[in-house]
Amino acid sequence: MADISNDFCGIKSPNPFWLASAPPTDKAYNVERAFKAGWGGVVWKTLGEDGPPIVNVNGPRYGAIWGADRRLLGLNNIELITDRDLHLNLREIKEVKAKWPDRAMVVSLMVPCEEQAWKSILPLVEETGADGIELNFGCPHGMSERGMGAAVGQVPEYIEMVTRWCKQTTRMPVIVKLTPNISDIRYPARAAKAGGADAVSLINTVSSIISVNLDDFSPEPSIDGKGSHGGYCGPAVKPIALNMVAEIGRDAETAGLPISGIGGITTWRDAAEFLALGAGNVQVCTAAMTYGFKIVEEMISGLEAWMDTQGHRTLDDVIGRAVPNVTDWQYLNLNYVTKAKIDQDSCIKCGRCHIACEDTSHQAITNMLDGERHFEVIDEECVGCNLCVNVCPVESCITMEQVPAGQVDARTGKKVVKKYGNWTEHPNNPSVVAAE
Repeated sequence: MADISNDFCGIKSPNPFWLASAPPTDKAYNVERAFKAGWGGVVWKTLGEDGPPIVNVNGPRYGAIWGADRRLLGLNNIELITDRDLHLNLREIKEVKAKWPDRAMVVSLMVPCEEQAWKSILPLVEETGADGIELNFGCPHGMSERGMGAAVGQVPEYIEMVTRWCKQTTRMPVIVKLTPNISDIRYPARAAKAGGADAVSLINTVSSIISVNLDDFSPEPSIDGKGSHGGYCGPAVKPIALNMVAEIGRDAETAGLPISGIGGITTWRDAAEFLALGAGNVQVCTAAMTYGFKIVEEMISGLEAWMDTQGHRTLDDVIGRAVPNVTDWQYLNLNYVTKAKIDQDSCIKCGRCHIACEDTSHQAITNMLDGERHFEVIDEECVGCNLCVNVCPVESCITMEQVPAGQVDARTGKKVVKKYGNWTEHPNNPSVVAAE
């Protein structure tokens, strides 16, 4: 069986699945339940400085986006960092780490952007026996208005400065958590590396307003008729996260910098995609909040089974494998041509492919033949965009097939077909014809 044990910048865990810094890692009770369920590690919910307590709202903290089947696609939260006493958290961290020495225990931190504030809290965390720290430079709401979180993460010079302070003060590996609320993720990653960071983690939540209540016209979640921007997470942000992980993974200036991938990971397949794009492990939050801690069992078994099937013995066989295949648009092969093909036995004749193509694309799909509903691709008009594949409700009913060399008009890039007056005969199906 594949070995999925993980060594992330010197922090070891039995598998690459960690819980991200969030409500699920707010206290010993939750973390111990997570470890019993099989999670390889946790990032303890963000601790602040020893001072006046953090005060969270007592009303709704989450807004949501659902799919048609009410499956949760995204959460927006306005919760702040932990509102529990600093020393209570530290005591629980120490106790849990002592009871679970084989699990990764990383502590998320956020204090004012002042050298002494960071140097004061680091020895307290170090004394717990924690394996590492994560600098929360990503939180886009509440704390950023106080000059912390994303307010630091959006300024590369601040990232480098604070990271250097921490590296000078602690023995623990320093992971820098990056905000996605920036135009080019490579610059903060480069700053973290310049400051001596042992790794980066990303993405933190995306600044957003998830919806508006049209009865009282307040953003959701609504607190006494008012709302605020919050942090967006869940499956909907996965594409954003994958792109940013890939950008760091293929950047020459951040080469070799370990990455902890975060953002919408719900299944083993999601995790494998992050690993393939260069992440050394993954962190999960929304999936655990939606389905409970035991979801990690399917993640572990699924990843192991896939690796066995593919012949991958360790995570190193997977990590970064897709990075060389990520390129800039200008380097894509414009001589590579595909055409859509509809499986008539699977087609339910709903017409979604035709409508999408007819109204918004290239008018390359018929809807009638001999007076009956019939959907077939007109090869000469098809540009291979695959919109029809994505709107079709039947999996694998429409597929994209590469056109062999020699069957394509070099001038137009379209498949060569026979002409019969105002009709076109399909080379792949001579019985089907369509008006020009």
